Amino acid sequence: MKHFWITALLILISATSFAQWQPAGDRIKTRWADNVDPQNPLPEYPRPIMQRAQWQNLNGLWDYAILPAGQIPSEFQGRILVPFAVESSLSGVGKKVGEENEIWYTRSFNIPGKWSGKRILLHFGAVDWKADVWVNNIKVGSHTGGYTSFEFDITAALVKGENTLKVKVWDPANKSFQPRGKQVAEPRGIWYTSVTGIWQTVWIEPVPEKYIVSLKTTPDPDRSLFRVEAILSQCDKSGIIEVVFSEGGKVVASGKSLVGTAVEVSIKDPELWSPQKPFLYDMEVSLISNGTVIDRVTSYAAMRKISYAKDKDGIMRMMLNNKALFQYGPLDQGWWPDGLYTAPTDEALAYDIAMTKEMGFNMIRKHVKVEPARWYYHCDKLGVIVWQDMPSGDGSSQWDMRGFFTGTEYDRTPESEANYRKEWKEIMDYLYSYPCIAVWVPFNEGWGQFKTKEIAVWTKQYDPSRLVNSASGGNHFVCGDILDLHNYPNPDMYLYDTQRVTVLGEYGGIGYVIKDHIWEPDRNWGYVKFNSSDEVTSEYIKYAEMLKSMIKRGFSAAVYTQTTDVEIEVNGLMTYDRKVVKPDLEKIKEINTSICNSLAE
Repeated sequence: MKHFWITALLILISATSFAQWQPAGDRIKTRWADNVDPQNPLPEYPRPIMQRAQWQNLNGLWDYAILPAGQIPSEFQGRILVPFAVESSLSGVGKKVGEENEIWYTRSFNIPGKWSGKRILLHFGAVDWKADVWVNNIKVGSHTGGYTSFEFDITAALVKGENTLKVKVWDPANKSFQPRGKQVAEPRGIWYTSVTGIWQTVWIEPVPEKYIVSLKTTPDPDRSLFRVEAILSQCDKSGIIEVVFSEGGKVVASGKSLVGTAVEVSIKDPELWSPQKPFLYDMEVSLISNGTVIDRVTSYAAMRKISYAKDKDGIMRMMLNNKALFQYGPLDQGWWPDGLYTAPTDEALAYDIAMTKEMGFNMIRKHVKVEPARWYYHCDKLGVIVWQDMPSGDGSSQWDMRGFFTGTEYDRTPESEANYRKEWKEIMDYLYSYPCIAVWVPFNEGWGQFKTKEIAVWTKQYDPSRLVNSASGGNHFVCGDILDLHNYPNPDMYLYDTQRVTVLGEYGGIGYVIKDHIWEPDRNWGYVKFNSSDEVTSEYIKYAEMLKSMIKRGFSAAVYTQTTDVEIEVNGLMTYDRKVVKPDLEKIKEINTSICNSLAE
């Protein structure tokens, strides 16, 4: 009888919690919105590239309050589903915050007894933009930057039993200088709804006194080895780092080094990673002290090389594993009608990537947004190359698409410039070890573009293992590895660089409004608009054939706009709710595959 009442109580608590949360608003939603569990949203381990066995997810229903900046809540206004941004439907709130207000969050949590004696880390996948955090009314830290993970050691602030976590967030969006991508206070055209506050998983994990903070893994196929650096929580040089690579549970190579020295591990006849065969090695990294393993994380790595070289005709080509590969994929904004910046489920997060492959592409340009770690993990597993943009921010300079830039670059304030450099470095650090990343894109179309040559040089020096696309779509300087042209709607090659890779960084934008799958009933637009799937397919193939003819003339990669509709932009290959693929899938897959294979020997 006792078990009956416990079960009944749990059912009642679950039902009550669900009743406190419903998606806000009546706009279109993806099919995954119905699968969101308010008791356990996004339950997957958030950082698969560096995983520990023990952790606790803090996603779920939190109390929230939106107040004028500087005010402290005496009571909270309702419940919000973390990690969905407050403006989103799936948050259950659907409210704007604005630069004059702050949003407060709070929840309680307990530390498992088996974690006794460990340091406790509190992790945030991402919070947009300035976060202040308290545990039991003790300030544990602050962070600025809307796109990268951060953590605090909260051990000293913890108490036995129930602990209270509070988070305050301020986000001025386009009213200030910080990187924000396509977010604006008043959405219109190519600019979308602001995203404020917690938008990725919040979680805690136990670690030893000295532990592995992060890994930096660099493949070197030319020498058949991996170089692995383990960054530790303490600077003393005592201890040993051991790295073990395995395949299907069988150890294939291992190596050791003293703490502070990179481990180099040779693998005989290594398997290479490519879109055709995205092979990943399992990797285990251990911190050993006096013969005892004191910390261990599991990870993975891929043997692949990104470079460029001239072909037999003297055209500079992008190379993967020392072979020319035409990189072709969609501009991917990463927006969701129900979650905005946050996919409703992990299945949804992977879906866009899987569909990109299904359409015959081999690459994605992640446009002025940085995704959660699991998105890059899915790209690594599925075999999709990624061009990673820096989220744009601040103002815009004059823009010259069709010539090399002779104007005046945007003049940022010292504070804005310092913040750009800080966040760009954090993004590169965050994504360094993901094999899928092939190209860094620090600027797009003159949006906040400043000191281009200096930023391009620094980016290349900081990560020489990848290519740098210094200025996508205009304000071109002779710097970086890539000359990137934009042209809508059809492809066009109006500039060419004999010493750098020449690419078509954006084209297309074929619009098609499908009733019952649109964000708004009017205001919908595309660069060109058609009225049927057959018309869209025909126009897409026409442009693709034009592109194909330009590959022999010098294009080495191309980006089609875009993966999905986003708000009132209806130029996606799929509708915003992902329920309809607009063109004929098999027909575009055939032409896309032929483009991707166009440089194969």
